[in-house]
Amino acid sequence: MASGKEIRNKIKSVENTRKITKAMEMVAASKMRKAQERMRQARPYGEKIRRVAAHLSHALTEYKHPFLVKRDPIKKAGIIVVTSDKGLCGALNSNVLRNVLNQMKDLESQGIAIQATAIGNKGLGFLQRSGASVVSQVTGLGDTPHLERLIGPVKVQLDAYINGEIDQLFIAYTRFVNTMKQEPVIEQLLPLSGEVVGSESARWDYVYEPDAKSVIDDLLVRYVEALIYQSVAESMASEQSARMVAMKSASDNAKNVIGELKLVYNKTRQAAITKELSEIVSGAAAV
Repeated sequence: MASGKEIRNKIKSVENTRKITKAMEMVAASKMRKAQERMRQARPYGEKIRRVAAHLSHALTEYKHPFLVKRDPIKKAGIIVVTSDKGLCGALNSNVLRNVLNQMKDLESQGIAIQATAIGNKGLGFLQRSGASVVSQVTGLGDTPHLERLIGPVKVQLDAYINGEIDQLFIAYTRFVNTMKQEPVIEQLLPLSGEVVGSESARWDYVYEPDAKSVIDDLLVRYVEALIYQSVAESMASEQSARMVAMKSASDNAKNVIGELKLVYNKTRQAAITKELSEIVSGAAAV
């Protein structure tokens, strides 16, 4: 059995760890509220421009943007992986990276080559370890997504799609459902699918000013930017929620461990006192 001093040191060590996890839980809770508010503000714009762009894919116009043209056969695909820069957020990154790995295996089994873009340090490390071709990356985004930092790495994939170097583009991220639930998803970003509308019979047409090409080009650029920003905002809100829950669980577990160690310490101390009393009584009886 460990000595009383060793047990006291263990208790002190766990108490110090609990202070850290409790502080991280409070910081994550504060950041989570801001991240959720930012995400909810971006959702209406993202959903609206997604529907407009989906209707546009069925519009009766002579000009067809490359983003709207479905290619067959598919020889190469791109994937944008959105993860966090830091850990200590439970299985958040593991879940989305597991989906990415399955998607990559599925594409490779069909003979489709893959090139990847990493948004977040955890995803970058995973792609490098898995031997994927990483064509662009961005890390260290902090607690607030900045579109100007995201455009550069994503533009590498968009230019590759326009130039015919890739035939499909996917984005993998974690969708925020609520504080206790975050859902890893992989969505097809390009070519734009009319399935987003939810009805094959829905067909809208538009009057373009000044001309169809100018309007469609600008709209689809905004569409891609909105989806990328929304995905990163959802991922950041999910990260802070998952970190808060993970740190709360760690703090609760540390509290239980401290209670168990104190119980062991009291038993050890009681056994030592009983032994000393026995020795005193035995000595007195011998005299």
